[in-house]
Amino acid sequence: MEVPILLIKVTLGSWVLLLISCYLLFLYAKWKRKQAAEERVKTVAQIGRNRSLSTRYGQITEQFLTLVNAYPYDPKNFRFLGSPIDGVQFEEDKIVIVEFKAAGSKLSKKQKKIRDLIRSRKVDFELVQVS
Repeated sequence: MEVPILLIKVTLGSWVLLLISCYLLFLYAKWKRKQAAEERVKTVAQIGRNRSLSTRYGQITEQFLTLVNAYPYDPKNFRFLGSPIDGVQFEEDKIVIVEFKAAGSKLSKKQKKIRDLIRSRKVDFELVQVS
């Protein structure tokens, strides 16, 4: 029984077409994985930029918070530091360390340490003379 040459050509062509299709599918999947990885990198970078911008906007805003009606002291006597605390308020009878926080924000470890040092009265005044 002889197999017609046309059947052999069709079968062989089908296998070649199947192999080419599999290879193209492989290349497409590889390309999609690369695209997804690049997108993840972009997303992480964008999150970092957004946090950085948020921090900058926060620092700028903090400089003006002494001007809102809710601020209990004279804003002319406030000196902005920015880090690790926002500033110092100089009153006639006391000096106040000020940290502005939005609702839900918490003190950092360093800010808590400063608060605790102040509460335990471990704050000094030193005069450093330079000649």
